[in-house]
Amino acid sequence: MRATVVRRTALAACAVSLTLLATACGGSSDAGTDAGGGKNDKGAATSGSSSAPTASAKALSTAELETASLKQGDVEGHKVAEAGPDDEVPADGLKADKATCLPVVHAMYGAAEAGSKATTKRKVITDPKAGAKKSLKDMTEGEAEGALKAAFDLTSTLVALNAYEGTAGPDAFAGLKKAAADCAGGFTATVAGAKQKIVSISEEKVTGGDESAAWTLIQEDEGAKAPFKLVALRKEGTVATFLSFNLAAGQDGGAKFTVPTEVVAAQAKKLG
Repeated sequence: MRATVVRRTALAACAVSLTLLATACGGSSDAGTDAGGGKNDKGAATSGSSSAPTASAKALSTAELETASLKQGDVEGHKVAEAGPDDEVPADGLKADKATCLPVVHAMYGAAEAGSKATTKRKVITDPKAGAKKSLKDMTEGEAEGALKAAFDLTSTLVALNAYEGTAGPDAFAGLKKAAADCAGGFTATVAGAKQKIVSISEEKVTGGDESAAWTLIQEDEGAKAPFKLVALRKEGTVATFLSFNLAAGQDGGAKFTVPTEVVAAQAKKLG
């Protein structure tokens, strides 16, 4: 693949994901690591337990939710930081051309559904590998293209925890699953005034919590397609959502880009 194509894919991806790529688009030029783990079974049935709570859940307090949120050192090989104001998109800035698809848009950006009592957000990005040993001017065309592709091989994940009261957590989780199924053929989202076209949603495999689900979302911008991984995990009244993107994945359809199971597992462990 030509370097110009690599650059075009990466720039298109940056343009269409305003929140998630704030870190990745401005990141190091060193090579990165895949967020590995799990087989990418596109179209496979979602796995994981689906045990509904036997009693209404009590929402975690803001302090309890902070304790349960990921911190630096919780995920080996990853950097963890609190999401800042530049990573926030207010719920009223998220829209979908099909009303039934709005829960998917909310999950992508960590926005809470009705009944949420507290929210935390984290950015998790894979640690970069050591940089190339040769300078760009000393590389062959093939080596330069490989180095450029490796430089974009960074997976960034936006993790949001929303604490719900009563049955609002299970309801939010069920609503997201229904929305993902109803919108499998695609829809158009509006994020802070910018259009984002999701052309397909397919199920992935994931486990954890009281119930969990995962999907691959394919986003298209001016003919360039890029895959995202969306995961939802519920533990009692808390729903965690994970939106992951790998800049290099758009170059080959995302064949090597898998659900970041190590991030999901670390968060599930902290939720207990």
